[in-house]
Amino acid sequence: MTDTIRLERGLKNLAAIDGEGGQRVVDSLAGIAPDFARYLVEFPFGDIYERPGLSLREREIATIAALTALGHATPQLRVHLRAGLNVGLTREEIVEILMQMAVYAGFPAALNGLFAAKDVFAQEKAAVAEQQAA
Repeated sequence: MTDTIRLERGLKNLAAIDGEGGQRVVDSLAGIAPDFARYLVEFPFGDIYERPGLSLREREIATIAALTALGHATPQLRVHLRAGLNVGLTREEIVEILMQMAVYAGFPAALNGLFAAKDVFAQEKAAVAEQQAA
């Protein structure tokens, strides 16, 4: 498989999953590490997210749980909390995922995840209100 195909698939999946947030991450790397930006699109989004066996929704559940458990990846967690909403997770489901992490990753990690979700939900609510007002 050519790198061009991997990149095209990755960009398609990135847009479907992360919307503008994912592209902003890629764009922010252009001036410092454009090759890394390409790898970020090709491998996770062009290869892994294309694999059969899990839906995008299920992959985002796993990603939210993993990033929460890490405890030090809040910027990436915020992107994937938005992605979870984009692929059909409800706020209630996301909160349950984060609460589940208290059992396996500890209360501090779960709290950090919940506070990140609170911020993301507020931003999403404000964006919807702004769109409705326009």
